[in-house]
Order: sequence, then structure tokens, then C-alpha cells
Amino acid sequence: QVQLVESGGGLVQAGGSLRLSCAASGSIFNINAMGWYRQAPGKAREGISTISSSGLTTNYADSVKGRFTVSRDSAKKTVYLQMNNLKPEDTADYYCAKGKWTQATMTNPNDYDYWGKGTLVTVSS
Repeated sequence: QVQLVESGGGLVQAGGSLRLSCAASGSIFNINAMGWYRQAPGKAREGISTISSSGLTTNYADSVKGRFTVSRDSAKKTVYLQMNNLKPEDTADYYCAKGKWTQATMTNPNDYDYWGKGTLVTVSS
């Protein structure tokens, strides 16, 4: 069984930074892609970043490109999302997800088989 636990959310002013962490349990973390999604109140879930199992391939949604950076530490079984220059429109619950394969897309939630419970990020103006 795999469990994903996000942390690092909170309240920050516009222009500030936060680093989200996603700690995974289970033995197959290192061969799976990981993804970050977010869902703002009243809006659909949005895929914002993926990282391949090797960590060599990353992808970002246009809405966060240039501001967010995804990384992973295989030894710690943890994926990170560094978020800089945060904007009020970044306010959302942020979720990490484990991909079924070594690569994953941001557009298809069916690429993922386990999800964390989320961490709330609130950006004030």
C-alpha cells in the first residue's frame, strides 16, 4: 500500500514563497513518476507539474511555469514543489499523486493511482 502525505502549505503574501513536500511510503516510489495537482474553491482540479521517475524530465502548466520547480529525493522518498512569486490565484488545495508508470501527464488524472489528502495554500494580496 502506498501513502502520500503533503506538507508545507500555509498562508503567504503575494510575492512570497513556499515549499511543499510529499512524503511517500511504499517500496515502488523510485520507479514512478509523480505529479502535483491543485484545486481552487469552485474550480476544477488542475494538473500543474510532473516529474519522471528519474527526475530528469519535468513539466509545468503555463500558469506556474517559471515560478514553480518540482524535484524529488529518492533516498527520502519525497517530492518537492518550490513555489516562488506566489499570486492570489495560486490559492488552492495542493495534492501530490503517484504515477502508474515512469512518466505521467498533467492532463490525465488516470495516469495516477494514489493521491495525498492535500495541503492548503492561501496567498493574500
